[in-house]
Amino acid sequence: MALIVQKYGGTSVGSVERIQAVAQRVKRSVQEGHSIVVVVSAMGKTTDGLVKLAYDISPNPNRREMDMLLSTGEQVSIALLSMALQELGQPAISMTGAQVGIVTEAEHTRARILSIDPDRVQRHLQDGKVVVVAGFQGISSLSDLEITTLGRGGSDTSAVALAAALQADLCEIYTDVPGILTTDPRLVPDAQLMTEITSDEMLELASLGAKVLHPRAVEIARNYGVTLVVRSSWTDDPGTKVISPIPQPRPLQGLEIAHPVDAVEFDTDQAKVAMLRVPDRPGIAARLFGEIALQNLDVDLIIQSIHEGNSNDIAFTVTKNSLNRAEAVAAAIAPALRSHPHPSSGEAEVMVERQMAKVSIVGAGMIGRPGVAAQMFETLAEAGVNIQMISTSEVKVSCAIDADDCDRAIAALCNVFNVSRSPLRGQPSTVPEQSSLSLSPSIPPVRGAALDLKQARLAIRHVPDRPGMAARIFRHLADRNISVDMIIQSQRCRLVNGLTTRDIAFTVAQADAKDAQMFLEQAATELGYGEVVVDEAIAKVSIVGTGMVGRPGIAARMFDALAKQQINIQMIATSEIKVSCIVAEADGVRALQAVHTAFDLSGNEQIVVPA
Repeated sequence: MALIVQKYGGTSVGSVERIQAVAQRVKRSVQEGHSIVVVVSAMGKTTDGLVKLAYDISPNPNRREMDMLLSTGEQVSIALLSMALQELGQPAISMTGAQVGIVTEAEHTRARILSIDPDRVQRHLQDGKVVVVAGFQGISSLSDLEITTLGRGGSDTSAVALAAALQADLCEIYTDVPGILTTDPRLVPDAQLMTEITSDEMLELASLGAKVLHPRAVEIARNYGVTLVVRSSWTDDPGTKVISPIPQPRPLQGLEIAHPVDAVEFDTDQAKVAMLRVPDRPGIAARLFGEIALQNLDVDLIIQSIHEGNSNDIAFTVTKNSLNRAEAVAAAIAPALRSHPHPSSGEAEVMVERQMAKVSIVGAGMIGRPGVAAQMFETLAEAGVNIQMISTSEVKVSCAIDADDCDRAIAALCNVFNVSRSPLRGQPSTVPEQSSLSLSPSIPPVRGAALDLKQARLAIRHVPDRPGMAARIFRHLADRNISVDMIIQSQRCRLVNGLTTRDIAFTVAQADAKDAQMFLEQAATELGYGEVVVDEAIAKVSIVGTGMVGRPGIAARMFDALAKQQINIQMIATSEIKVSCIVAEADGVRALQAVHTAFDLSGNEQIVVPA
């Protein structure tokens, strides 16, 4: 007998008939011997209708009253589902978020969960009842009883948080798709269903497919070791299992306000190769990393900075004993690139750094929390550590630094982020420790591909090359609640007014682009950098998979797929299990289709996602 939390979305409970079908499914689970807690969303488009009513009344509705209004949608669903279960002879009771003890921040319309008291739910389960809980809501404290809502992904978040608090055996997320797909089937019709995926892969693929899981829910599952299954409400198919690592013990207090950083990683066996002023045209990265793959060299960080004129820079790190061969490959390619220089860009050049180290902060808690990367950069600056390369993903920020600075950097980062230990050198934290999925030699190198068409790129020209500049820039944005995604620091240095400078480029949500530009332009005189350039016509295409670790040539395969479609890569950033490329917005869908095909992710059955 297992304790299972089941969550049903708005489509699944969108009519009386569908509520009755959910009741039948829940009763079957009870008859199989399980204790069941059900979390439901509002019926169909109820929430949209309530929002419209509010804006018909006021162009700027009060956030407290919005929570009071929107929380009613789920209360309709839980009452009707409880009635449907009782009609089937199954004892059931409906409960609001407040009644099940979900306590949140006092932050209306976007609260995070602080704690859950599961005692009342457990008493009803012991009495043989199904407990039907309103998702998306809680109360700010047991004293003032203010109703709050959790914002986007709130019902998923409620379900997984309850599963963590109850120490449930399983949390099932029922939706209108059969599970998690290799990519968005609306863009790639032959996307296929995954049977399993790790929580780290799922976090990196936050923008995957039909977005059936919100990153907040995956974050809680990862932190507390909750096993998730995403299944269709309309079939009995097994769906997709999201496997989490065995978690470090952590209290339920501050459930969604966990430390953003779980670990500080380091690797002193790093050397850097940089190719400066390479032509900005399709196929350059594919050729370089294709040749490196032929030498069976495993590349770690890869960054390609924004182009300037008709050229850009590519830098990558390898182990020190691989440096000579990697340098030789770059040097052999450079003469061919020199035969087509742009008059204003100069000739391609190869530079190496033999004594490098990589320090990284890792944690699912970084998602949606502006300022974590800025805090890392500030910490390194205060320790007198200069950053030579930056590469980011949803759950990791890595910086390449001088090897001599590594010990100082680790000590400072562990202190600031309250991390008492660091993983062994070179050990990727992104591979779950006890997961048979990640340990299997048959694991595919790429689990899925994603496309994000809602980002904009900002480039800051001529940033003074000294410790603390990245920290000040990204703190400026974090203080204004602007989240940054990819961050790339160029390799090419220039003298401007006697100062050595570099360019920094990064991506933000398109909705934040104009504000970010305005804030940065206001700070330009104070911080001493040049112009701030925005480009909203970009797309980010990514591949993700724990099977990339230790397998040379994966990035090269992606770059080659794009080159064959004559798609130019504007920026590159990597982590152990993710490679992301910025391309022109017009090339985005074609780029996604190309990489999906290149890694044999296509299936035989066409999956239709409801509109």
